[in-house]
Amino acid sequence: MNLLEWLKIIVLGIVEGITEWLPISSTGHMILVDAFWKTENHPVLTDEFMSMFTVVIQLGAILAVVVLYFQKLWPFHTKAKRCRRSYFAQQSSNRAVAGLQRFCDNHCYMDKIVLWLKIAVSCLPAILVGLPLDDWMDAHLYTPVVVALMLIIYGVGFILIEQYNKRRTPRINKLSALGWRDAVLIGVFQVLSLVPGTSRSGATILGGILIGASRELAAEYTFFLAIPVMFGASLLKVVKFGFAFTGTQLAVLLLGMAVAFAVSVLAIKFLVGYIKKHDFSAFGWYRIALGAIVLAYAFLAK
Repeated sequence: MNLLEWLKIIVLGIVEGITEWLPISSTGHMILVDAFWKTENHPVLTDEFMSMFTVVIQLGAILAVVVLYFQKLWPFHTKAKRCRRSYFAQQSSNRAVAGLQRFCDNHCYMDKIVLWLKIAVSCLPAILVGLPLDDWMDAHLYTPVVVALMLIIYGVGFILIEQYNKRRTPRINKLSALGWRDAVLIGVFQVLSLVPGTSRSGATILGGILIGASRELAAEYTFFLAIPVMFGASLLKVVKFGFAFTGTQLAVLLLGMAVAFAVSVLAIKFLVGYIKKHDFSAFGWYRIALGAIVLAYAFLAK
């Protein structure tokens, strides 16, 4: 690989790190970069490898969330931090269940366990829809035109929903107030992000806002929801690729993930600070402008 090809991997890592957390579609931007900066018939950056790379690089972005929010997410503690009262109204007579109850009392933050269960519930709709349709979507939807249309459609959606949201007060301002029904509804909105150009964070943030969550809460829950979703998608892509990495391909993947991690830390901190003072309308206008440019390019290139 030459210097320009390594530079492309760094650029893709930067793009992933920025766009994974901002509601502007990471997959869409990755497809566009790959389409405009072609490496066709490359012995290392093959079409199969790049299809896997653009998904698995997200593991670097996941690590950024784990590092930044570790205290909010890690559900276990030592026995020295055991809660004074049991989480359970009564101990089970079943030995196995009673043992599990004692373990939870001695070593678990039950509010965090419940949070992870809600995250799992939010993941189910995307799993049920995404797994059977994965190959079909790869073959038919991963194109610049589809990306452009989704950028524009959801850009308009952000602007309209933010106008609507100004007239009401959020009913969900903390994670503990997020109910099981809310978790299911956010999961349904996440299904929309299976179409490239939609933005997983954009779809779930919009869904969170529509069901009554504050911007800050919707964004934070989106960060957490990304962990199992992106890990599962990455594992699926690696399995399909067959773990048949060359040494250079492994170096490419690790470099992309490392860059995505470093940039993601900055992007998450920026977004958290930004939404405390601004709404998401600016991202909507950005999506519309970028989508128009991509559509123009797609038609002129024919």
